[in-house]
Amino acid sequence: MLERKNTVEVVAVIMVVDRRVLLVRKVNTARFMLPGGKRDPGEDDVSCCVREIREELNLELQPEKLVSLGVHCEEAANEPDTTVVAAVYDYVGTLGEPIVSAEIAEMKWYFLEDSEEVDYPLAPLLVKMLPHIRKAVS
Repeated sequence: MLERKNTVEVVAVIMVVDRRVLLVRKVNTARFMLPGGKRDPGEDDVSCCVREIREELNLELQPEKLVSLGVHCEEAANEPDTTVVAAVYDYVGTLGEPIVSAEIAEMKWYFLEDSEEVDYPLAPLLVKMLPHIRKAVS
C-alpha cells in the first residue's frame, strides 16, 4: 500500500458508452474522476455504488450489472497526503442520460481514444485504471 498519513475508502464505478467513460468533478476540486463515493455505515459496496450514482448522476444502476474489478490504491485526487482505497466496479448495463447533482460540479465523457494528455486534470486512480478500461472495451 502507498505510504501516506491518511486513507479514505470509497467505491468507484466505470461506466462506458460508445467507447466513452463517464467522469465527474466534485465541487471545489480540479481533477476529474470515476463517479462513486464513501460508504454509509453498514453499507455494502454494491448498495453504495447504486446510491452514489443515483445521488450524483440521477441514474438507476441495476445491482446485478455491477462487476467487481477488485480494490485499487492510489494517491487521493483531492486530499493531500492521503491514499484512496477504492473498490472499483464495472457497470455492464445500459445507462440513461446522466444529470449532475449533489456534490458534482461537472461531468465529462472521456473518449478512450484520447491519450492521458487531455486538457483537464485526471485523478491518479483514473489514470491507473485507463489501460484496463481500454483493454476491456477493445
